[in-house]
Amino acid sequence: MGEFVQVEAADGVATIRLDRPKMNALNRQVQLEIAECARQVDADDDVYAVVVYGGNVFAAGADIKEMAGMSYADMAVHSQVLQDCFTAVARIGKPVVAAVTGYALGGGCELALCADVRIAGESAKLGQPEILLGIIPGAGGTQRLPRLVGPARAKDLIFTGRHVPAAEALAIGLVDRVVPDEDVYSEALAYAARFAGGPALALRAAKKAVDRGLETDLDTGLEIERLQFSGLFATDDAGIGMRAFSERSKAEFTGR
Repeated sequence: MGEFVQVEAADGVATIRLDRPKMNALNRQVQLEIAECARQVDADDDVYAVVVYGGNVFAAGADIKEMAGMSYADMAVHSQVLQDCFTAVARIGKPVVAAVTGYALGGGCELALCADVRIAGESAKLGQPEILLGIIPGAGGTQRLPRLVGPARAKDLIFTGRHVPAAEALAIGLVDRVVPDEDVYSEALAYAARFAGGPALALRAAKKAVDRGLETDLDTGLEIERLQFSGLFATDDAGIGMRAFSERSKAEFTGR
C-alpha cells in the first residue's frame, strides 16, 4: 500500500485508487506506486478484474513542477521509468477498466489508455496538452492513442493539446461509455464484476492475443492467436467449460 495509491479488493474485483490531492498529479512516487499496485493485482489469483479510479479527478497529468526541474540527462533516465510504470498497468493480464471522472489529461489520459475499457462521467475531459508546454506525450500517448482512435484524430488531439469533452470522446472511441458523473465508479465496478469467477486463463490469453497482435502484422498475429488458443486446451477450465456446455449446466471455473 503506497502513500498515494492503494489497492482495494472485494468480490473478485480490485480497485487501484489514486489519492494525491487535489488533482492526482502523477509525480515519480505516484508512478512507482501505480506500477507496484499493478504488479500486485496481476499476481493475485483472487482478482479477476481491475478498476483504476481517482475519485473526483482521475488524474490531471504529470507533476509539472517536478518535471520543470529536470535536465535532458534526468529525463532520459526518468522517461524510461515513466513508460515502464504505465506499461505495468497495460500488461495486467486481466480486464482493466478506467473509471474516468473530472480530468484525464496528459499522463492521466495516458493512464486511461492503458485500460481495456474506459467509462467516463458526463463532465469528464480528456486530452494530451503536452504540446502547450513545448513537449510531447511521453508515457505512451503518441503510440496508444493512435492505435485507439486512429492517427488523424490522435494527431489532432496531440497537435492542438485541446481538452476533449466526454461526448466527443465517446464519438471518436476515446472512451467506451458515458454515464452520469455520480455513477462512474459503480458502473466500472459492475462491468468488472462480470468477470469474477470467470475463466481467468482464457481472459488472460484473449487479452494477450489482442494486444500483442496489434503490435505486429496479420500473419504473426494469427500465429499468436493460434498458440494462445491451442494452449488453453491444456487447462482444466477448457474442459470444465465445454463439459458444462454439453451438459447445459453452469461452468464453475477453477483458474487452472
